[in-house]
Amino acid sequence: MLSVASIVPSFASEIDAEMLDTLSLSEITITESRHKEVIRSQRLDGKQLQSLNSQSVADALRYFSGIQVKDFGGIGGIKTINIRSMGSQHVGVFYDGLQLGNAQNGQIDLGRYSLDNIEEINLYNGQKSNIFQSAKDFGSSGTIYIRTRRPRWSHDEKFHLMGQFKTGSFGLINPEVVWEQRLSQRVSLSASASYTNANGEYEYRYRRLNLDGTVAYDTTAIRHNGDIEAFRAEVSTFGFLDKGQWCGKVYYYDSERGIPGAIVNNVFKNGERQWDRNFFAQGSFEYSFSPRYQMKGSAKWAWDYMRFLRDDPKELYIDNSYYQQEAYMSVANIFRMTSWWDLSASFDAQWNMMNANMRNFMFPTRWSQYVSVATAMRYGSLSGQVSVLGTFIQDEAGNERVGRVTNSRNEFTPALFFSWQPIEISDWHVNGFVKKSFRMPTFNDLYYTEVGNKDLEPEYTWQYSIGSRYQMQLGNNIFKSIVINGDAYYNKVTNKIVAYPSGQQFRWTMLNLGLVEIYGIEVGTESNMKFGPVDGTLRLNYTYQNARDFTDPSDSYYGGQIPYIPLHSGSVAARLSWQGLDLNYSFIYTGERYNAQENIPQNYEQPWYTHDASLVWNFLWGKVNCRVVLEVNNIFNQDYEVILNYPMPGRNYKLTLKVNI
Repeated sequence: MLSVASIVPSFASEIDAEMLDTLSLSEITITESRHKEVIRSQRLDGKQLQSLNSQSVADALRYFSGIQVKDFGGIGGIKTINIRSMGSQHVGVFYDGLQLGNAQNGQIDLGRYSLDNIEEINLYNGQKSNIFQSAKDFGSSGTIYIRTRRPRWSHDEKFHLMGQFKTGSFGLINPEVVWEQRLSQRVSLSASASYTNANGEYEYRYRRLNLDGTVAYDTTAIRHNGDIEAFRAEVSTFGFLDKGQWCGKVYYYDSERGIPGAIVNNVFKNGERQWDRNFFAQGSFEYSFSPRYQMKGSAKWAWDYMRFLRDDPKELYIDNSYYQQEAYMSVANIFRMTSWWDLSASFDAQWNMMNANMRNFMFPTRWSQYVSVATAMRYGSLSGQVSVLGTFIQDEAGNERVGRVTNSRNEFTPALFFSWQPIEISDWHVNGFVKKSFRMPTFNDLYYTEVGNKDLEPEYTWQYSIGSRYQMQLGNNIFKSIVINGDAYYNKVTNKIVAYPSGQQFRWTMLNLGLVEIYGIEVGTESNMKFGPVDGTLRLNYTYQNARDFTDPSDSYYGGQIPYIPLHSGSVAARLSWQGLDLNYSFIYTGERYNAQENIPQNYEQPWYTHDASLVWNFLWGKVNCRVVLEVNNIFNQDYEVILNYPMPGRNYKLTLKVNI
């Protein structure tokens, strides 16, 4: 596949503007320079995303292998992800090409990003193996790339209008509207807005046993304080030049939600609430100055506000507000030295600042610079990439009590990726990578009042992975194509940052104590089938993860599986399509695991699994395309918990009505 930037320069002088626009938009729906990727990503797009019974990006990511989702329950519950057991702070999440940031705690709540405006999600282990990217793209141990919906035009179209309304269990009301306008032959605008309101109430069973096996609690209750009210708006512009492309985006999110706390000691209602306001404006520009040199620039400014309130007479009263700002810019360059050799160099600069209304707050500021140098070579059936990322960080914080505190860190992290095609006539590839990365302690780790430790060292990871991917087109009457892939990997995380009690009530301290070693296997397959007039797809994933804590041989949990990482997990997603009707089925399985460091019976968590299904009717009403979706989630009403004492919903329903003009 060829990218827009690489196609347009070759043809721009020979075609008129209308054809250029159609060609460019057609190409951008397919790829972003995928021919330069050494290792392909796990990917969900188009009908695959639509067929999943998923409300948010976090829900969809459960269908990737090697992913663990921490879900604290309900529509408004916080959802974070973990790739190959290395921790959520090691995951880079990119939204339309630029990374989402949270310098406060390093975690991105993916529950707030709805799937309704998303057209593609990609998961890369290590990093995206494409050297034409920003320096920050080289920095994470694993990356998620989210691409939002983009306009597509036929020759005579000027605008698109999409309206959607969802309702269902938990008192859900979720309307959305999307407007796409063709401003000229080369410029398009897209604006979308959505509103979500739900009471978050659902029935669940709470059952706990004493140490001697007798029943301590066994009751049915209603989940409270899981309500949410949220508004999201996005405006994007997309443009094409003779030798390049550009885009800009403005994003705003505003929500108030209850935090459905843990069910402990027969307490079924909590009083914690959270308010979030997030705004960012970002843009990118890509231009091909010659067949041998391309440049890509991007910039972003973000402002985040979060208020946390705990107003419960049984607990410590908290009413804290946090304000974050971020400014970011990047310049990436790629040089085509020969037909088989490319070089790239990128520079990023970032500024983060946080304020709060807390007493003795440290008011931290962080300056970060990233410099990457990478090379890609192709020789026959062998492709390889080598990159080195230099990260330079300077912190400054302080208050009247402790004075001014500075903290700096300079790190260099290399990576090697390769792919080999043993038989040229077949689409069979053997690939692998070795990568070192690190994550700087967050503002909370370093400077949180009475908790942070300014002397913390970064966490370091070494990743080793070897795998294979085979794709085959089949000519029989049922199976049309099949893709099989598998990976084996070893990860080592050192200087793991952990929180330990410091001897005072409500007081903790952050220390570097951890050493975690992770061995894993991932296997997946995807096939396309046809049964007469019925089209079908089937997607299977399985993950084995042995993630052990080797911090201190004297600990009782030394060598034990780390909390909430199952040895076995997997998923199934299937779709049948016939004359405008789609039947979708999905299955998620998470095996046995432990909820604490000690692998003892008292900390044992049973496996959980859910079956979900949906029926879709696509039809034409006059000139309007209509879509009706009926979803049933957790069909067999299983009682389960992703996190201990955070019960998940039982059987629930959702009805969606959608029209496209």
